[in-house]
Amino acid sequence: MHFDVFNGDADGILALVQLRLAEPKESTLVTGVKRDISLLAKLDVAQVTSVTALDISMEKNADGVAKLLAANKPVFYVDHHRAGDIPDNPNLQAIIDLDANTCTSLLVNEHLNHAHYLWAIAAAFGDNMNNAAVELAKQHSVSEQDQAFLQALGIYVNYNGYGRTVEDLHVAPAKLFKVLLQHTNPLDLRADTNSVFYQLEAAYQQDMSNAAQALCHHDNHIAKVIELPDQAWARRVSGVLGNDLANQSPDKAHAVLTQNGDDTFTVSLRAPLSNRQGADNICTQFATGGGRAAAAGINQLPQAQLPKFIDTLVAYYA
Repeated sequence: MHFDVFNGDADGILALVQLRLAEPKESTLVTGVKRDISLLAKLDVAQVTSVTALDISMEKNADGVAKLLAANKPVFYVDHHRAGDIPDNPNLQAIIDLDANTCTSLLVNEHLNHAHYLWAIAAAFGDNMNNAAVELAKQHSVSEQDQAFLQALGIYVNYNGYGRTVEDLHVAPAKLFKVLLQHTNPLDLRADTNSVFYQLEAAYQQDMSNAAQALCHHDNHIAKVIELPDQAWARRVSGVLGNDLANQSPDKAHAVLTQNGDDTFTVSLRAPLSNRQGADNICTQFATGGGRAAAAGINQLPQAQLPKFIDTLVAYYA
């Protein structure tokens, strides 16, 4: 069987939408919530004929890649997160670019010669790469009205990926992929008032209205750190809230902490938009941390380490 393995956020889902619109293929889908990234470990290599891996760190999946290649299984890998050592193997086709201004969907868009660029624009907006999204839109003369819709779509699809488990999400990522794949043109979702776009829009607005109750731990000209409670709505907004705050104050770093209910926090960190680097370097100093230069996270930060995290964050960007 062919396996499509992809992150459950906008970038991972919409990268696969582009690929399967351009190259239809029967496959088994392997995905999950955004932070569920060690996805290749879920594969039974004996069942695999080939694998496409999208928007999951190769560094976090190094063992899975090694096992697939050792079994002579072809792997097509596209990503923009920390990669570690990329194997030199004829069965591995890797498109890896760690530039802070690109994402997996933009890399897939280039690979497909812009065959489904509207989906790539939506994904870039969803990954808060607004400048790259606008630049691609201008290349293809996409109107400002259409850009606004694609931006909203990307944000809502990205928002849907955040949660502790798939049960926290409004639509399971594999199901959302199948729904979106039915539309060659994402703008078709605007005309259908029953589309998943409007379902996610209503949910997003409700959840974001709750975010006003966030507790602020630190706020100065360098960084802002806020805390959300151990509730499903809070887990869902943790990523998009960080993006929203970053857009409001582009010269500051922003960290959104969400209580896990076990004296730890899930951390969602955004580097300053004016200095899109360092988020991964900060988060990887803590166990369960990872990500990319512009945006990273920690799955389980002990509450006792919160002062150290804040000091590390402020010192890095000072």
